[in-house]
Amino acid sequence: MIYYKTEYTPEEVGYDKTRIEALNKHFMDLMDKKKILSANYCMARDGKMFVDAALGKLSYREDDTRELLPDTIQRIASITKLFTAVAIWQLVEDGKLRVNQGVGEIIEEFATPPFNEITIAHLLSHTSGMQADPGCFENKYFVSPWEFIERDKGKNWIAASLHSGLRKKPGEEWAYCSFGYVILGEIVTRVSGIRAEDYIIDKIVKPCGMKDTHFDIEKKEIVERLNIPNEHYEKAIKSYFEGNYKNEDKGTVWEQIPKTGGGMFSTAKDLCRFGTMLVQGGYIDGNRVLGRKTIEKMTTIYTGPEIRDYCWGAGGVRREHGLGPDMRCNDASLYSKGTFFHEGAGGCSLIIDPVEKLVAAWFIPFINDVWCPEPLYNAAAVMWSGLI
Repeated sequence: MIYYKTEYTPEEVGYDKTRIEALNKHFMDLMDKKKILSANYCMARDGKMFVDAALGKLSYREDDTRELLPDTIQRIASITKLFTAVAIWQLVEDGKLRVNQGVGEIIEEFATPPFNEITIAHLLSHTSGMQADPGCFENKYFVSPWEFIERDKGKNWIAASLHSGLRKKPGEEWAYCSFGYVILGEIVTRVSGIRAEDYIIDKIVKPCGMKDTHFDIEKKEIVERLNIPNEHYEKAIKSYFEGNYKNEDKGTVWEQIPKTGGGMFSTAKDLCRFGTMLVQGGYIDGNRVLGRKTIEKMTTIYTGPEIRDYCWGAGGVRREHGLGPDMRCNDASLYSKGTFFHEGAGGCSLIIDPVEKLVAAWFIPFINDVWCPEPLYNAAAVMWSGLI
């Protein structure tokens, strides 16, 4: 168990420190059951960080005894989408676009039926009707947008992706669509004139003081701090230090495609700073990132009661989603109504409770990438149980 020193103690922010011990035990039990490799978490309340901790192993290899550190850099996967949403809303604030604007007004390939009915709001809320991520629905004949791009050999990746067609009419159903956030990244690029990844780093990451958050991780000081959750990462890290690492995207169509659906790396502390900015009305350390009213709009439930979720066997439950963040609050949730969050495959989570002013960010790499709810939903309950 490793703690990094924080400026505040749990008691100073109104948090019961014994619940941190309970959280550690919860994670250790999951490690003993071989459900997660490790755990790294950071929490802040009222903008005051009060715990930054890590427990478990750095590597998936049993003979590698190195410990995970609180500042280990890890893939945040789909939490990237929250950064993409903030980038879109910054452009809204600057008068560059409207969320009810048709995507076809910005990307000409969408300016034809049936795609011309898709708005930016549809993309932000996963209600565009575009094909959901592979695995969301059982269909052995499914061909994803990514496969059509591969077949196209880089002629026009957007047009190629649309060969997959629509699953539903826009606004009819909630279906998790990472590719929609890739399209949002392309919108950021075209509207701002800055590549989306660079825009996010310059306009969001740097103003938030997030020093360990990156899209590009091909630097020694970053690579040597990465966790090693599986053989794929191990091989990539080894090849980098042996001097024969090759980025296979370079010079191909894949280099053109924004990584705004899930391409960022960060630390729990950095993610906590991002969440703190949002819970503080868009300001952190005197820097303005987003306006209070914009955050209110982004975190208002956009999907009506008629919008249903059938992904991963959900069976048609109502899906509460904002114009960017997940807004679900159910029987298992101890956090306040109005809390917003995002998870990332692999796994990790960032939750922002605007009522309690509590932000929690954590990484819990699944063993063999097998998803389970206990490191996410059960852990969140333990975290929120500490509020005094």
